[in-house]
Amino acid sequence: MSLLAKIAEIEAEMARTQKNKATSNHLGLLKARLAKMRRELITPKGGSGGGTGEGFDVAKTGDARIGFVGFPSVGKSTLLSNLAGVYSEVAAYEFTTLTTVPGVIRYKGAKIQLLDLPGIIEGAKDGKGRGRQVIAVARTCNLILIVLDVLKPLGHKKLIEHELEGFGIRLNKKPPNIGYKKKDKGGINFTVTCPQSELDGDAVKSILAEYKIHNADITLRSDSTADDLIDVVEGNRVYIPCIYVLNKIDQISIEELDIIYKVPHCVPISAHSRWNFDDLLEKMWDYLHLVRIYTKPKGQLPDYTSPVVLPTEHTTVEDFCLKIHKSLLKELKYALVWGASVKHNPQKVGKDHVMEDEDVIQLVKK
Repeated sequence: MSLLAKIAEIEAEMARTQKNKATSNHLGLLKARLAKMRRELITPKGGSGGGTGEGFDVAKTGDARIGFVGFPSVGKSTLLSNLAGVYSEVAAYEFTTLTTVPGVIRYKGAKIQLLDLPGIIEGAKDGKGRGRQVIAVARTCNLILIVLDVLKPLGHKKLIEHELEGFGIRLNKKPPNIGYKKKDKGGINFTVTCPQSELDGDAVKSILAEYKIHNADITLRSDSTADDLIDVVEGNRVYIPCIYVLNKIDQISIEELDIIYKVPHCVPISAHSRWNFDDLLEKMWDYLHLVRIYTKPKGQLPDYTSPVVLPTEHTTVEDFCLKIHKSLLKELKYALVWGASVKHNPQKVGKDHVMEDEDVIQLVKK
């Protein structure tokens, strides 16, 4: 029996099982089994595997990378060529783009790489139609733009989310607040710091038993579901912010546009007529969470044209030095910082000082 058939069987069983307290353990077990099979589908066991798709893995350049995901013919290539001025072949039939087409834009001093990925079809997570490689590239992005046709958005949105979820990509979510630590002995230690609506000791044990884990510390610090626990145990999930881009708004009325504007994480645009691109760029910048640091050579004015761009979670002086060159840290005596992160301008700081957006820094070497 093939993996796909097994997966279909489990999905069918989950669909016909009633959801209540008595069956929650059984459902959790099925979910864990499903997650394991999905993982085997993505990374087949043994052997060196087939060759990678031609032209798929694109070298990462710039400060951030954004992937365009969507069904064929929703205007991903048009959007890329109008945003970045890169020619990605555009035609009126489906599957025009066959490999990843990279482009680069400069926005607020940051270099942002845009990737036009081939169209995803239903069943991509099961390896259909190049889907595996497309979603593998999507996993490495800092932000995913899901491009939807405004005339048939919701069905597509659900399908694409389902495909990405099946690959371990979680959109606009935070990692679940669950402590998980494997041990050599001592059984399963289960602690709860707040009331749980779904998981209890037995459910946790049955899910872990499916993974052949019999000794571990599990701490639930928020109201978690079986899926959250499976995500933590699998450990290969990526949490990526996502914007839904509704393309082709030149084909709908103003009233419909007003409704669309109320949807969260959504930006309506027209790639063909270049409408609302500034709104899209601004939202992309918000979701990327980047911090710009300007450099100042001694005795000169700060250079405001080319900032050093860092991700929000790594903005210490140490991270700044490593971004430029790893030898800088050894020579660093202290740094002078101007801006929002310091009390005095300039202030003498060490390598652990955390900087904020648009600070100016001057490094003093030993």
